[in-house]
Amino acid sequence: MLSKKPNLSVQISAMQSQLATAENEKIRISNLIKGDAATPKQLDDINASIDVIKKQIEAQKSSLNIAIEGLGKDASSMLVQIEQLNDQLAKCKIINPKEGTVLTKYSEVNEMAATGKALYKIADLSNIILRVYITGNQLPKIKLNQNVKVYTDDGNGKFNETEGIITWINDKAEFTPKTIQTKDERANMVYAMKVKVKNEGTFKIGMYGEIKLQ
Repeated sequence: MLSKKPNLSVQISAMQSQLATAENEKIRISNLIKGDAATPKQLDDINASIDVIKKQIEAQKSSLNIAIEGLGKDASSMLVQIEQLNDQLAKCKIINPKEGTVLTKYSEVNEMAATGKALYKIADLSNIILRVYITGNQLPKIKLNQNVKVYTDDGNGKFNETEGIITWINDKAEFTPKTIQTKDERANMVYAMKVKVKNEGTFKIGMYGEIKLQ
């Protein structure tokens, strides 16, 4: 749009040339009158021509300035629209606040999304939490930020061993979770705690594990 902006000097250059020619002619006629070689009417005619050319130049300048101003306003409006579109496009990009692994996809590529609709479920699996239950007589041996050994089944009848750190201990007792197999064991009161384990890809969500105090 701005490339269509008229060049003021180029547009009026032809009339400027006509004005320069007329002014030179006025000088010539004025010199001729001094030698009685021209009449006053000729001088009046050339003065009238000069006035007409000057008015034409001013009118052309005014018209061109109005056109330039209009193009400037249109360009400003267009730039605002471009900024709005860029802002909308930026909002269409999904950027996770932290790295993680996609656990579940709720939408596919090129599928229409709606405001508030979840696209996928993501979690940071670089560190994974093992939820552990201990009995009341074990509680005095446990404290926050304590290092423990964590054991998980390796699938070959043995255990993988790694280290974890206790990050949370419940201050209230609860019944043993229903995942414990026997009813008698579930009737016991236990304390829940969380153990953070560094995960290099070995551990998966839902895996069972156990700990040993160091």
